[in-house]
Amino acid sequence: MATLGDKLVIAISSRALFDMRESHEVYEQQGLSAYSQYQIDREDEPLLPGDAFPLVKKLLAINDKLDGENRVEIILLSRNSADTGLRVFNSIAHYGLSIARAAFSGGESPYRYVKAFGSHLFLSTDADDVRSALE
Repeated sequence: MATLGDKLVIAISSRALFDMRESHEVYEQQGLSAYSQYQIDREDEPLLPGDAFPLVKKLLAINDKLDGENRVEIILLSRNSADTGLRVFNSIAHYGLSIARAAFSGGESPYRYVKAFGSHLFLSTDADDVRSALE
């Protein structure tokens, strides 16, 4: 079995993994409370795949090719809270993605968790978060 040191660990934001434009628009136009309610009301509706979804699927498929040797791990780093992040995790389960570790930062930038999770790469739609992770 591969150890954490033997793995390629990639952190990804929820907005890179899933298409969250509609819910983000609710947040920008109506605020955090409306966004939270929007996500909670739709927690059983899977989010559509986002820009990085095909890449994540292909990276996770490497593990299948290696007969269970998990050499790639995807970690979710999200600005969502645990409550609003439930829709994201339900979507992960819906699509059968092997993502088990996550951090929900409750509105704060999640880049600070990149090192804590031993991540080699951070994929995000937020350029400032990516720049901060590289520093």
